[in-house]
Amino acid sequence: MTARKEHGGPLEPKVYDGEFVEADQSGDQSGGRPGLAVNGGVHGDGVESPRAAVRAVVVALRVLGRWAVNGAVGLTGRATRRVVSAVRRVWRSPAGQQARTVVAYRVRKAPADLARLAWFTLRGHGRWLGKAWTWFTYGDLRADARAARIAGDREARREAQEAIRADARARWARLGIVLHRSGITAVVVLVLAVVLWLTAAVLDRSQMWPWLAGVYDTLDALVAFVSVAGPWLLLAMLTGWLVAAAFEGRDRTPGVGWLVRPDRDDAGSWVDERMISRALAHLGITPLNKFFKDGGELVYTVPARKDGDGTAAQIRLPLGVTADMVAGRRSQLAANLGRASLETWPTKGEEDGVLDLWVADKGVLRGSAGDWPLLHDGQSDVFEGVPFGLTQRGLVINAPLIGVNWLVGGRPGQGKSSALRTLMLGAALDLTVELWAFVMGESPDFDPFQPRLARYRMGADDAVAEAATQALADLLEEMERRGRVLGEQPGRPPKVSRKLADKPGLGLHPLVCAIDECHELFQHHRFGKKAAELAVRLIRRGRKYGIVLLLATQSPTKDSIPREITRNVSCGVAFSVADQVANDGLLGSGKYAAGIRATELRINTDRGTCVAVGITDETFELVRTFYVPFEDGTDDVSPVIARAMALIEDAGHSVASSARAAIEPAQPVAPDHLADIAEVMQGERRVRTQVVLTRLSTHNPDHYEGWTFRDLTAALADHGITARKAHGGVKAIYAEDVAAALARRAQHAHRDEADGSDAAGDADGDQPGTRGVLPAPSPDQSPWTDQQEHATGTTGTHHPDNRRNPGNSGSSRGGGGSLPDDGTEMPGAADDG
Repeated sequence: MTARKEHGGPLEPKVYDGEFVEADQSGDQSGGRPGLAVNGGVHGDGVESPRAAVRAVVVALRVLGRWAVNGAVGLTGRATRRVVSAVRRVWRSPAGQQARTVVAYRVRKAPADLARLAWFTLRGHGRWLGKAWTWFTYGDLRADARAARIAGDREARREAQEAIRADARARWARLGIVLHRSGITAVVVLVLAVVLWLTAAVLDRSQMWPWLAGVYDTLDALVAFVSVAGPWLLLAMLTGWLVAAAFEGRDRTPGVGWLVRPDRDDAGSWVDERMISRALAHLGITPLNKFFKDGGELVYTVPARKDGDGTAAQIRLPLGVTADMVAGRRSQLAANLGRASLETWPTKGEEDGVLDLWVADKGVLRGSAGDWPLLHDGQSDVFEGVPFGLTQRGLVINAPLIGVNWLVGGRPGQGKSSALRTLMLGAALDLTVELWAFVMGESPDFDPFQPRLARYRMGADDAVAEAATQALADLLEEMERRGRVLGEQPGRPPKVSRKLADKPGLGLHPLVCAIDECHELFQHHRFGKKAAELAVRLIRRGRKYGIVLLLATQSPTKDSIPREITRNVSCGVAFSVADQVANDGLLGSGKYAAGIRATELRINTDRGTCVAVGITDETFELVRTFYVPFEDGTDDVSPVIARAMALIEDAGHSVASSARAAIEPAQPVAPDHLADIAEVMQGERRVRTQVVLTRLSTHNPDHYEGWTFRDLTAALADHGITARKAHGGVKAIYAEDVAAALARRAQHAHRDEADGSDAAGDADGDQPGTRGVLPAPSPDQSPWTDQQEHATGTTGTHHPDNRRNPGNSGSSRGGGGSLPDDGTEMPGAADDG
C-alpha cells in the first residue's frame, strides 16, 4: 500500500505493523472471522498497549457474566420445577380434590350463601332490638312478676316488682354518673382546643417552645392519619358491625357443615353437630323439647369426629334429660339421622347426663369381617389375646383369654358356636395351652379339635354331664395346686405370667375349658346344681391361675344360667337375642337400659355380628366376628389344627395335659334305696307305702318311675324292714324302722373298716352294692354320711313339737304326716298290698 509524499515528491510505500488474531481473542464481533488488529496489539518494540489490556478485561467480564447468568438460570429452573411439582402433588391429592370440590360448590352456591348471610344479618339486628327492648322495659323481671301473679305467689310478685324498681333506680343513677363525667370531659377538651387555637393564632410555630411545637406537630400527624385512614376505619367498623349481626342472627345449632360440605346428597355418611342436634330435638322428650324451644344450645364435650367406620360425639344433655331417655328412643334417633338402628348407638357416658353417640357410615356394617388373620399361618399368644373380629370402627380385636372368663349366647344359628370355635382355634395355636371341650348335645362343631384336645366329650346323655361336672371339680383341684405352686415361687407372684407358663416343670401352662350348650349342664336334674356351684367358684378365683372357662348357650335366662355366673363373668357376648332378659343375662344387669342392646340385631341378616362387653376398654363393642368355616364341603378348621399339631411336634413338645387321666364313660350309678327312702320320708313318723312310691318316682324318675309295691317290699326286705299296717289296714313305713336299719348298716361299715375287710352284708340281709355309689363331693364340702342330717329341705311346715328320732335324717311329726297319729282310723282305707 502506498501513500503520496507531500510537496509533490515521489510516492513511498508505508508499512503497518499488525498480526492476525482470532475473533474470540481480539473481541472482534465480525462474525468470528480472523481480522487485522490495526494500531492495537503490540508495537514494534513488543510492549502491550493500554487499549489491549482494557479489551482483555472486558472479554473476561463478559465470560464471567455468561457463566453467572447460566448458573442463575439453572438454579432458578430447578427451584421452579420443584415448586411446580409440589403444587401438582397437592393439586392432585385427595385433600386438594376435596378443596377444589368445596370451592367449586361454594362458587355455585354463592347467591344462596349471600342470601343466607343477608337473612342472618337482618335476624341479628332483630334480635338486638329484642334484647334492647327487653332491657329498657325490664322484660325478664316483668315476666317473673307475671308468672308469680299467675301462680298466686304474692311474695314472689312483690320481690319481682321491688327488683324492677331497684334496677330502675340503679340504672338512672349510672346514667347520671356517665352524663356528669362526659360533660366534664367535654368542657376540658373544649377549653384545651380554644387555648391551642388562640396560641396558634398569636404565635408563629418557629417562635414556640420546642415541646409546644411538638404538640402541634403531633396534632397535624393525627389529622393527616385520620384524613387518610378514616374511610378505611369506617369501612372496617361497618364490616365488623355486619359480621357481628350475622353471627347474632345465625342458626342456633352448632356446626358449620354447610360451609365445607360439597353436597349433602353426595355425602350421605357425613354427620355433624348440626344434624345430631336436629335429630335430638325431634325425639319427643319433653325436657329436651323445652330446652330447644327456649333457645338452648347443646354442649359437645367431644365434637363430632371421624371414628373408624363412623362418627363419634359426646354431648352433655340439659337438665332433666338422661342418656337412658335418648337410648330408649334409639330407633327414632336412627331415623332422624338417616340410619338403621344397628348403625346408631347412643349409650351412657361416664355420667348419666352425658351421651356417648356413635353413628356408623351407611352400609359399612353389612360387610363381613374377612378372613381370620391366623387362618393360613402364624402363631398366637393367649397372654396377648387371639383375633376375634372387627369392631364397629373397623379395628381388629385381640380378644383377651388369660385373666377373664367368657359367656357367649344368642339365638340358634346366629354364630355363638362359631365364635367359641374361633376362640378355641386361637388358643390352639399357642403351643403351651391345654384345651378341654364338652359339647352338651349331638353337635360335631368341635370334632376337628380332637387331636389338640386333652379332654373331649360330646353328647346329650348323663355321662357327658357327669364328665363335665367332674372336669369342673378337677379344675378346682388344679386351681388349688397352682395356688400352692405360685406361693412357692420367688417373690410370690400374684398370678400366672408368660414367663411362668413357659416353665414346664411348674405345670402353670394356660388351661382353657369350653362348654357348649352349657344350659343343658346347669339344668341337669342330677348334676346341674353341683356343676353351677363349681363353675361359679372357678370363675371367681381361677382367672389368676391361668384357668379360663368359655361358656356358650342359646338359652340365657335366669333359670338356665346361674345369676352368679352372669355377675362374675368378665367378657359377655350376645348375638341376636329375643328380649331384655336374655340381653342382660349375657351382658350384665342394666345393659339394656343403658342402650347396649343385642335385641336390635336381626336374625340371619346380622348373623355373625354380636354386642360384646369386657373385651376392650370401651363400654361395649359391636363386633363382626371372624368366621372359620366348618360345614358341608368346607373345612378350614382341620388345617389349622393340623398346623398347630405340626408346630407342637417341631418344637419337641406334646399336647399339654394335666396329670389326671380323662374321665372314662360313666357307669350307671346304683341308687341307695335305703337312703332314698329315708329322704322321701321327709321327717314324718310314718308314711303310706303308696306315698313313698310317688315320692321316690319324683326324687329319681330314671330309676323309680316303674316301681311297684312288690319292688318296694323287696328293697325294704334287703334291709330287714317290713311295711306295717297302720290304722284302717293301710300299710305304712315307720321312721324308726328306717333309722334302725341305717344305724345297723353304719355299725356294720365301721366294724368292717376296723377289721380291714370288705363289707359282705349283715345279719339283716344287707347285700353288697345296695348302698350304691354317691357322686364325688365338692372339694370344699364334707361328704354326707347316713348318720348326719341331710340339708335337702322338706315340703310342708315343721311342727313345733317335732321330736328327733335317733339316727333318722328327719324328725317325727305329730300331725303333718300321711297318716293320722291321734288313734283314729282313716275311713275307707285299703291295704296298699
